[in-house]
Amino acid sequence: MKNSLIVALDFASKKEVFEFLTPFEGEKLFVKVGMELFYQEGPSMIHELKEKDHEIFLDLKLHDIPNTVGSAMKGLARLGVDLVNVHAAGGKEMMMRALEGLEAATPAGKERPKLIAVTQLTSTSEQQMQQEQLIQASLEQSVMHYASLAKESGLDGVVCSSHEASLIRQNLGTDFLTVTPGIRLGSDDLQDQKRVATPRFAREAGVSAIVVGRSITKAADPVKSYHKFMEEWGGILK
Repeated sequence: MKNSLIVALDFASKKEVFEFLTPFEGEKLFVKVGMELFYQEGPSMIHELKEKDHEIFLDLKLHDIPNTVGSAMKGLARLGVDLVNVHAAGGKEMMMRALEGLEAATPAGKERPKLIAVTQLTSTSEQQMQQEQLIQASLEQSVMHYASLAKESGLDGVVCSSHEASLIRQNLGTDFLTVTPGIRLGSDDLQDQKRVATPRFAREAGVSAIVVGRSITKAADPVKSYHKFMEEWGGILK
């Protein structure tokens, strides 16, 4: 999944999703299904996207006791998605059990979904983290700490902002995935994101995959916007 552009399907219904995807007919996309869509439509949403040969990041950010997360991952493994995630704040045991659940339930002959951990949300500022989470380290130190825990737990990578990606690559290696939301073109509204970056900045930082939502899904011409992001990102059109 290196050099992937993941389109966040931040819609409330299956109908809206397929209306958005209609102009992309014939293109194989990498899409993100988050909580809003999955909780409304359930596993059938995943099956229908897979029938159209799209790759899927199921973004549910699991965070619970280790046994619960491990059991939940067994169910997600059977859906045939390509990428899933947990919150690194759940700790090493939880992350290890998540990985065990995925490995145990991935059907024979199929590749296990990649598992990544959320470090700090790109909507979180350093001031918020320190005041509301009572983490007195710098935001960069917190992200790096969570990323190290994820690697020690056997995970494939992390969700972080593009601003921490190069540090993670330097310390944890180029094979450790960095998936970065908060991607905007220079002219875009930041909306609720705080730690944002352009596709070009992400590419130069060595990011593995970028996640783009409303800048594509709410564009007047989503296909044109997608191709514009791909051009600046430098990925390969699928």
